[in-house]
Amino acid sequence: MAKNIQSLERAAAMLRLLAGGERRLGLSDIASSLGLAKGTAHGILRTLQHEGFVEQDDTSGRYQLGAELLRLGNSYLDVHELRSRALVWTDDLARSSGESTHLGVLHQRGVLIVHHVFRPDDSRQVLEVGAMQPLHSTALGKVLAAYDPVAHTEAMEAERQSFTPRTVTDPQEFESMLDLIRARGWAADMEETWEGVAAVAAPIHDRRRMPVGAVAVTGAVERVCVDGGLRPDLIAAVRDCARAVSRDLGARRF
Repeated sequence: MAKNIQSLERAAAMLRLLAGGERRLGLSDIASSLGLAKGTAHGILRTLQHEGFVEQDDTSGRYQLGAELLRLGNSYLDVHELRSRALVWTDDLARSSGESTHLGVLHQRGVLIVHHVFRPDDSRQVLEVGAMQPLHSTALGKVLAAYDPVAHTEAMEAERQSFTPRTVTDPQEFESMLDLIRARGWAADMEETWEGVAAVAAPIHDRRRMPVGAVAVTGAVERVCVDGGLRPDLIAAVRDCARAVSRDLGARRF
């Protein structure tokens, strides 16, 4: 069996370190976190910087992820058929709903955001493409866990962290919630992941009727909810969007 190349493993570990938590780190922090000598860490960082994967701030000397990673990430997303098929529909959904729209797929025991349309107003927003969301608490994650057997297994076997007092962590209660999602065709996140934030999501299927992702509308509770529940027009809009993308992917009877 071929051995892994240690320098590549260390470079990958550095990129993951820079991608999580504090986004700018000094050489000492990086070396200490990864258990490397400063000279070794500096050599790897210098190579990553030369290739554009890492950038160094001129003032602080700290390191952060480089623009070349964004280019590679976009290349990956551009070949993702689900994303390309959903672009127009998710843009329309954000425009009609007035809220942010997210497109997510199952990835590494979570939900990978592959497309994000900003809320159509002048507020400051952060692009969440490439971000990971939990399976058990988000609307995207729960709808995938309800329809995708692999996602279901991963959600049930994982440690379901309680993010807010509303997060469902009990196995039986969680399973009952997935039954309800399958029965009505959509999932909700009512402040289960972030306080003050609610979302609704629906599944997207391909020509084999297999779940390949989900689309969601996310916004402040006071905007997307009414009388203690999600606005019916938003639920209908999200389901219509999911059906439209499914049809574009070749699914029938959507």
